[in-house]
Amino acid sequence: MPYRPLERQYRNMAQPLAVTKRAGYEKRFESDFYVEGYASTFDDPYVLFKDPWDGTEYKEIVRADAFSDAVMDDVIMQFDHRGRVYARMSNRTLVVEPDKHGLFTAADLKSTETSRSLYEDIDAGLITRMSWAFTIEDQEFDRAEHTYIIKKVRRIYDVSAVSLPADPNTDISARNMLDGEIERAHKEFERSRNRQRAKARALAAIATSIDRKKV
Repeated sequence: MPYRPLERQYRNMAQPLAVTKRAGYEKRFESDFYVEGYASTFDDPYVLFKDPWDGTEYKEIVRADAFSDAVMDDVIMQFDHRGRVYARMSNRTLVVEPDKHGLFTAADLKSTETSRSLYEDIDAGLITRMSWAFTIEDQEFDRAEHTYIIKKVRRIYDVSAVSLPADPNTDISARNMLDGEIERAHKEFERSRNRQRAKARALAAIATSIDRKKV
């Protein structure tokens, strides 16, 4: 599948959305069914994909001002990015906002029986990972560092609990975006290897010619 710049992207959250029990923290909601975490951290490279062909790690980094113009007026919380809504910004049960560390997320899951059930699953450690869905406004690729730099996020759609430790949507989304760069890197590697082989053959031919003259 070809990568389309404005297609919806999926990433695992930088820190699992979890029941927060650290000392001295301040809840964003007065609720016994409160969870929080970070969808993304700023200026902190993370690995998107490791190329099995040559072991190259392709990374991504989110700039601190990437969310300054992003549309996030009614982000929702789902499970596996589909179906039921467990919390949302418009009814004030979900907070998604940038702070000095990254994109902070907090949810009050007391509203319904199913949202409370999701809280219990998170509290019990049955659901340990989260993912978020978004589109990109502006980005660039640093070929020397094999790193995508997200400069502007266009819109955030949802933050979702996911059923597997690594959300398959994340891998598919990242690989689609990286396909062109990976293919280019493979071709450059092959060209370099072919040049080295041609040079080695030329040197071997010269050496053979010199040996024959000596004879």
